Amino acid sequence: MFSGSVVTRRMISTWPPFSQRLKQTENEIVQMFRLPDSQEANHNLPVKGGRVLRKNPNARTLDERFIRILKIFKWGPDAEKALEVLKLKLDIRLVREVLKIDVEPNVKIQFFKWAGKRRNFEHDSTTYMALIRCLDENRLIGELWRTIQDMVKSPCAIGPSELSEIVKILGRVKMVNKALSIFYQVKGRKCRPTSNTYNSVILMLMQEGHHEKIHELYNEMCSEGHCFPDTITYSALISAFAKLNRDDSAFRLFDEMKENGLQPTAKIYTTLMGIYFKLGRVEEALNLVHEMRMRRCAPTVYTYTELIRGLGKSGRVEDAYIIYKNMLKDGYKPDVVLMNNLINILGRSGRLKDAIELFDEMKLLNCTPNVVTYNTIIKSLFEAKAPPSEASLWLERMKKDGVVPSSFTYSILIDGFCKTNRVEKALLLLEEMDEKGFPPCPAAYCSLINSLGKAKRYEAANELFQELKENCGSSSARVYAVMIKHFGKCGQLNEAIGLFKEMKKLGCIPDVYTYNALMTGMVRANMMDEAFTLFRTMEENGCTTDINSHNIILNGLARTGGPKRAMEMFEKMKTSTIKPDAVSYNTVLGCLSRAGLFEEAAKLMKEMSSKGFEYDLITYSSILEAVGKVDEDCNMVGS
Repeated sequence: MFSGSVVTRRMISTWPPFSQRLKQTENEIVQMFRLPDSQEANHNLPVKGGRVLRKNPNARTLDERFIRILKIFKWGPDAEKALEVLKLKLDIRLVREVLKIDVEPNVKIQFFKWAGKRRNFEHDSTTYMALIRCLDENRLIGELWRTIQDMVKSPCAIGPSELSEIVKILGRVKMVNKALSIFYQVKGRKCRPTSNTYNSVILMLMQEGHHEKIHELYNEMCSEGHCFPDTITYSALISAFAKLNRDDSAFRLFDEMKENGLQPTAKIYTTLMGIYFKLGRVEEALNLVHEMRMRRCAPTVYTYTELIRGLGKSGRVEDAYIIYKNMLKDGYKPDVVLMNNLINILGRSGRLKDAIELFDEMKLLNCTPNVVTYNTIIKSLFEAKAPPSEASLWLERMKKDGVVPSSFTYSILIDGFCKTNRVEKALLLLEEMDEKGFPPCPAAYCSLINSLGKAKRYEAANELFQELKENCGSSSARVYAVMIKHFGKCGQLNEAIGLFKEMKKLGCIPDVYTYNALMTGMVRANMMDEAFTLFRTMEENGCTTDINSHNIILNGLARTGGPKRAMEMFEKMKTSTIKPDAVSYNTVLGCLSRAGLFEEAAKLMKEMSSKGFEYDLITYSSILEAVGKVDEDCNMVGS
């Protein structure tokens, strides 16, 4: 409530703070436009030997007063007036200078558009590129694309270097198709792209995974007649072919570049080395290392990483370790990726002590362990059957060292504790994971649900499964497979079939593990016709059967259909792409022995031996026992 009938309105111009500010601003403007007298002007010029040095008339520096105008009043009538008062002539150099100064991007855009409409002025490639760089820096993607289009439509000449830069900029903002469109438009206007221009396009395609298009562009480049592939081109092409698994093409290009007198880079050697290791051609990979030395091409840390990883995967763990030691002797410093790979190799091969020593060595090498390093050590501890308490100690050490555990860290620990029957500890870790705000991890839930199912704690397993669905909206095919498997085991086949239908309805595509889980449940319930129907429709539904799928059906036939149907399927497997394994042989062997077909069983045992498969000891004992009884009966009859 106000007292009195009249309320005095305070005018903004009479309010002391505003009135002072307006006067201050007016004074600033006056000062900005005040031209320096001759003494002041000379005072600001550099002096040498008592003589004032005059500025180069061709050099262009923006008047500080004009910059202040743009910062305070942005672009508009005041800024236009400043151009006249300060006698700044609108030309290419002035536009470039304005676009360099530290003012809002919108001011530069307005100024650029205003300049383009002035009489006797036209933007050239340098002014367009100045604005394009500014828009790229400020991530103004829409305006960036419009400016590039305007530049291409304008009469200004665009050279190969400008085209290269435009392609790179559009590539960085994921506008690959637009970059290609601009490339061909500019090329069509008699701009002759150089090797660098083509390389920019090729590298952009490489980074965005458009590997198929790269070879097409390479052929186009070669047909130009005035620009030729260089090491950058070959490096990108060889990498692209490696990604496409077109290994022969990568090797052919490698030979071609050497024939053309080009020196392969360490990156090219490293890429080819990776291909050889992938193909299992270890000696050829090592020959590349020898060739690098002969050509005096110094390896990089990436080369050593690929070499160590490849040797480790091929089982040559000690050789990988020796490479690391020689690398240190040669003065190369490993990075965390290399160390993680080597720790992983040592841990997987059972050399846990060496892996931990390598971890401790990282500090001496000023190579800081990251979350992947700790995860690798923790995983190695579980694989080496170390006491679970050691894994817990490493988790605490990790936190103490300031490395934040990832969801994968918790997933490894939960899986490890589940496999060592410490389900309660695993459940506590799941709670901790939730408290720390990690999104639900299907892999962790999968391990827990599986362990609870194995312990016949089906209700608890189902509770966790429902919790995962509530938190994620759906679940992964693998988690569904685990639940379906346990429902089948405990005789709740209707629930298993219901889950299978539910996942399909939710758009979660069943994988081979899911099909196998449901078929196993059907076989247990003696629903062989349903299991066989599911087996036949797997591939129709886009899921390829594996050896386990065949063995599940084979086991069902052996149990319910007798030896004839089992043998028919077994013989079909021999001529198919999926050949019988030890489980297949033992399944049929057991079926034959139960049916008293000992001669057939003996033949199959010989066949198994020739293929290097071992007999199931229980089946083998029962056959020997049965054969012994037959011999006794024969002897009794003979006597």
